[in-house]
Amino acid sequence: MAQSAALPQKIKDKSVNYLDLIPSPILSHQIEESGLVTLLVPRFRSPFWSRFINQHTPKKDILLKLDELGSSTWILLDGKRTVEQICIELTLTLGEKIHPAEERVTKFLSQLYRNKFISFYLSPSPGNNS
Repeated sequence: MAQSAALPQKIKDKSVNYLDLIPSPILSHQIEESGLVTLLVPRFRSPFWSRFINQHTPKKDILLKLDELGSSTWILLDGKRTVEQICIELTLTLGEKIHPAEERVTKFLSQLYRNKFISFYLSPSPGNNS
């Protein structure tokens, strides 16, 4: 896969600083007229169940609507920004609404990761060509 070579390095070291990680979305999303994000969560991840059940179910995705803070965070998940950069940008745009930004953003991203909605990568270090 030529595409995976361009992706940052996947995390293997458990002692990495959370703020240095790069979150990358796995799910698709829609941006509503209100500016809020709706995540499209597949009803079934197994190809067998997905194929079998989707024939009998009109909707293949569960719609998960995010609030203002979740939507603002999700929009910044581009696979290039670190968690720290996202926190700084959210603090600049949302101010006191997101205070304390680091705590709230890391908790939200942890939930997304646990549910397999995002993945994390290490930013490529300048001297590392792998």
